[in-house]
Amino acid sequence: MFLFRLLLKNAFRHRLRTLLTMLGLVVAVCAYGLLRTIVDAWYAGAENSSSTRLITRSATSLTVPLPLAYAERLRAVDGIDRVSWSNWFGGIYITQRNFFPQFAVDPATYLPLYPEFRLADAERVAWQRDRKGVVVGAKLAQKYGWKLGDNIPLRGTIYSGNWNFTLRGIYEGADASVDENQMLMHWGLINETLRARGGRGDFVGVFVVGIRDPNNAGVISQRIDAQFRNSLAETLTETEKAFQLSFVSMSEAILVAMQAVSYIIVVIIMAVMANTMAMTARERLAEYATLKALGFGPAFVVRLLFGESLLIALIGGLAGVLLTLPLAAAFAQTAGSLFPVFRVSASTMGLQLAAALLVGVVAAAWPAWKMSRIDIVAGLRHVA
Repeated sequence: MFLFRLLLKNAFRHRLRTLLTMLGLVVAVCAYGLLRTIVDAWYAGAENSSSTRLITRSATSLTVPLPLAYAERLRAVDGIDRVSWSNWFGGIYITQRNFFPQFAVDPATYLPLYPEFRLADAERVAWQRDRKGVVVGAKLAQKYGWKLGDNIPLRGTIYSGNWNFTLRGIYEGADASVDENQMLMHWGLINETLRARGGRGDFVGVFVVGIRDPNNAGVISQRIDAQFRNSLAETLTETEKAFQLSFVSMSEAILVAMQAVSYIIVVIIMAVMANTMAMTARERLAEYATLKALGFGPAFVVRLLFGESLLIALIGGLAGVLLTLPLAAAFAQTAGSLFPVFRVSASTMGLQLAAALLVGVVAAAWPAWKMSRIDIVAGLRHVA
């Protein structure tokens, strides 16, 4: 207790300098945490994907549709449990700024593949009965103030025209990692409308395949692609995680740059705090020499410097972690559907504290080593 009180008193002997050092540390820890959270959010879709789902798409491009007739052939592949399909709709709600994912799906086969989407039975039945009905995530409904029965108009881009849908269900995620910013509509309605307009119907964007044994994902993927090899529409089948990562890889350079910046911020504040501790050691040269003259060993001087540095780093680090939480919440509101899952993970907070403590250790290392080797006579000459 005595040592802690001494450290606390020493740390705030120069209050302005200590507070400015802590402020810099808070900013650095917050920036580090936010940048890591952004990177985590970018990978969230891939990290939270299911190992029992495969995605089958066109081997040429994701923009090339596949015939609906492939569904029956997929069901015949050994190891496959369920088959459904999905199409990107790409509608605009009021303005282009209101972006959120919209998928045309087959309700009867799609929902069983996504048990993490928790939807009330009554809402599920209501949606399946209403061809113009849609289901949205809880966060999306909250963002726009939608309630069951509301009319939701969308202006088509891929599928031209004005579309009006009725909200029949609001799903919640099984946990915080589930995307609650999606809209699901009836693929059948989109397909029938397209055929009525003279377009090419009975085509889908991707097939979602449920498998019984995740360990056989590679083998089953090969079986699927072999089925359609040398056909007019060859396929590429991969795990849901690999499918998600293919989108992330498009921005990989940006993510690497963000991670580099987060480390650079920590190094910068490390240099600032090292300078602070060096100044502190120089100012107290005579005090440390006096302590050694009174019989205190070099280890005690080292503990004083390391303790003071770690105390400042811990206070600044804790404040930075606590400030990161409301800042991340505010950023998530601003980002909207860009990051469906945006939350500061426990591992990120742990890394923030670890980074702050590392700054404290490194900043005190050189001054502590120098003061432990100080000559008593030389140090006492600095007494005013």
